[in-house]
Amino acid sequence: MVTAARDAERIEVRGVVQGVGFRPFVHRLAIEVGLDGVVGNDSGGVFVEVCGSARRIDEFVERLLTETPPLARIDEVSRRACAPVRHRGLTIVESTSTGAERTFIPPDTAVCDDCLSEFHDPFDRRRHHAFITCTNCGPRFTIIRDLPYDRSATTMAPFEMCAACAAEYSDPTDRRYHAQPVCCHDCGPVLRYRPANGDRDPAVDPPREAVTIILAGGTVAVKGVGGYHLACDATDDTAVGRLRMRKHRPDKPFAVMLGTLDEAHRFAEISRAEAAQLCSPARPIVLLRARPDGPVSELAAPGNPMLGIMLPSTPVHHLLFALGAPPLVMTSGNVSGEPLAHLDADAFERLAPLCAGLLLHDREIHAPCDDSVVRLAGDHLLPVRRARGFAPMPVPVGAARRSVLAVGGELKNTFCLANNGHAVMSQHIGDMENL
Repeated sequence: MVTAARDAERIEVRGVVQGVGFRPFVHRLAIEVGLDGVVGNDSGGVFVEVCGSARRIDEFVERLLTETPPLARIDEVSRRACAPVRHRGLTIVESTSTGAERTFIPPDTAVCDDCLSEFHDPFDRRRHHAFITCTNCGPRFTIIRDLPYDRSATTMAPFEMCAACAAEYSDPTDRRYHAQPVCCHDCGPVLRYRPANGDRDPAVDPPREAVTIILAGGTVAVKGVGGYHLACDATDDTAVGRLRMRKHRPDKPFAVMLGTLDEAHRFAEISRAEAAQLCSPARPIVLLRARPDGPVSELAAPGNPMLGIMLPSTPVHHLLFALGAPPLVMTSGNVSGEPLAHLDADAFERLAPLCAGLLLHDREIHAPCDDSVVRLAGDHLLPVRRARGFAPMPVPVGAARRSVLAVGGELKNTFCLANNGHAVMSQHIGDMENL
């Protein structure tokens, strides 16, 4: 019997390739093409060692570049011969840390359509799960402590997967295959409601209590992916006016969160390009021309023809609307000029005087990140505040002779590090005198 010649190559992929479902994608692709080998994360990105015919390896690399997962971005692929790998099929191996170059951390993204479908399915085990996620969506930047990207290096480390989640995590055909933040009602973080007076009622259903208070004209501090929001009924003049007074923000516009794009059309004039941004994985606040007859309170953006609108970006937001929340003012959880609250104890101390209570959870936010704000000039996107959904996505800037750190100004601060042909911009930090 004549055995076809088998080559062995090590393929190293650099770019935004961790935390975006890249290893599961490589696994499925290698099986389809008919290659054996291993794939893993390292400090620089993703490495693949495969064995097979030269033709199949070439096909694998070509499809690697053309069928990239939606959240991934490949900047560089290198190939070299290596020793044959003694594996049948493709195996995802433990991550390694070389300590040399560093890969990029992906931004947080909104709930994908597949997860949202499960979220609303009355027969799905993750129905109304406030932390539903998969390889194609969910928190990344705000929960990652270190690289390579593994659950143990995120703020999901304290939450051990139940048997059902572990089975999904280990199934190559499942979209939660090696999804590090995967969890469910039985094993994930838990929502809590804490009244501003500090008393706790264990019988209270936390999200329902929050919606009840908002419908009654109150304000609730809601812990999201990157920090706290202060939320109230955006159609209630009294509620919005009270929040302005407590936040010491007399006239600067508030953003409004609406449950659906159809509802957003009632509040503002929205072009096709603006609608695409509202529904994008980044889910930014989009500055839109307000409808004069729209139902929003005049105090949301007093004297301003523009209105900042966003759609739900986290499962917690979707849960509030599923339970009957009205259109919501969603403003950063702070007194004007102060940093965004993201640590629970600090949030209670600073936000309790501003609200009736806090809707919080026990997953730590490692990197605080405010909402992004954008506007469009025709079809051209103009970032006003680059944060959640965009940061810290690197910007290619071409070859540079040296590394440069730009630390920004005192007001509306953002810093930037340029290195190895990329500029990595931080999230919006705010005014430096108050940090």
